[in-house]
Amino acid sequence: MAEVHPILHFLAPTGAGAVRAFDAQEQEVLDHVNREIAGESSLDDILDFLFQGIRELYPCDRIGLAFIEDEGRRIVAHRSRANYEPILLKEGYAEDLAGSSLRRVLDSNCARVIYDLPRYLADHPRSGSTRILVKEGVRSSLTCPLTVKDRAIGVIFLSSRETRAYTPYHVQLWMALAERLSQAVEKTWRIEQLTAANQAYTEVLAFVSHELKNPIASMITDARVLADGYLGPLEARQTQKLERLISKGSYLLDLIGEYLDLARMEGGNLALHPIAAAFEAEVVEPSMELALGQAKAKGMTLERRLPPDLPPVQCDPGLLRIVLANLLGNAVKYGREGGAVRLTVESGPAGLKVAVWNEGPGFRAEDRPKLFRKFSRLQSPELRAQKGTGVGLYTAWRIVHLHGGRMDAVSQAGAWAEFSFEVPQPLPEVGDKGMGNP
Repeated sequence: MAEVHPILHFLAPTGAGAVRAFDAQEQEVLDHVNREIAGESSLDDILDFLFQGIRELYPCDRIGLAFIEDEGRRIVAHRSRANYEPILLKEGYAEDLAGSSLRRVLDSNCARVIYDLPRYLADHPRSGSTRILVKEGVRSSLTCPLTVKDRAIGVIFLSSRETRAYTPYHVQLWMALAERLSQAVEKTWRIEQLTAANQAYTEVLAFVSHELKNPIASMITDARVLADGYLGPLEARQTQKLERLISKGSYLLDLIGEYLDLARMEGGNLALHPIAAAFEAEVVEPSMELALGQAKAKGMTLERRLPPDLPPVQCDPGLLRIVLANLLGNAVKYGREGGAVRLTVESGPAGLKVAVWNEGPGFRAEDRPKLFRKFSRLQSPELRAQKGTGVGLYTAWRIVHLHGGRMDAVSQAGAWAEFSFEVPQPLPEVGDKGMGNP
């Protein structure tokens, strides 16, 4: 049965099949597309061919391809084609699937037709992708699942700049393409993923093996002994040199820690062990202590705002220390010299909210979707000037989601940035609490 809505329409494959038979010209186009798609060697080739071929059957001003990532937690745009410019919703745009109507498309293997995107946006103002598409001039859309052996891998978005452009018959046409197209797309996507992953991990291993030839922890200890004068007084210039040596060594140790955390996650070995923790003593204090030295070196003030009667928090304090230390460390690293960093903790009926605000370059609104992704770094000159790998924020995001929570980031470019996370109380039941088995 189709569920009818003035703006939104979901159609199951079985319901779409009884509309009418294809005529000879339509069947010829379908056969040609099905036959040729299997021979394309890349996602770009598939999308180029599909965009041209499908427009003989569909009203289509834009086509987009997106895949499920991070164990089904979010959908990420990978390719798009349009007969207009500019395309504003670009590759890399990501949205969480929780609470999204796309969740139903993927779980039920049904198509979604939105007849009037501006009206849909008025009813769903938090849909960032809809807001961007409306800015592009898109007025209606048909979203079709990509499914291989009953396993959803992503979606194809067909869009028109006319309202009510799609009908149940267009869903029927899609179902005639769906199986062959899904198989071809998955094959090329997996090849691209493996190529990118192999390159990334090869670069990481090369970097780590090059940077970590010497026993870094011992080096830092020896340098600290010298700098503190235990082996005799030093000149100011000598002490400065040693402090720089210690700073560089500490950076490398932090890097090792990030990659060890990432390796634990990738191997599915990072498990949640929640307790009723004294959040200030077990999470806030150790994390602030780690950031204090760097903040002093940059002449920054480190402020905290905590409720005086903060109750015990159900969490894994060891994992949340990783999260908070990362947010504080980034706030100091990317913050303005002499500026302020402010930690705010709030506790309410829904749970715990922690925010870290800093004065500094911040980030542009269009760069927001790139945050919290593995090996992703923002490209503005101010941020690229600082050393980093893009691993820490991704690790923090995974840990917060392991707690059943969410992360967010807001900024005024050139002035400030704030990164925050929320942890529900009590924690939801999440399988075996393993990072590899969410």
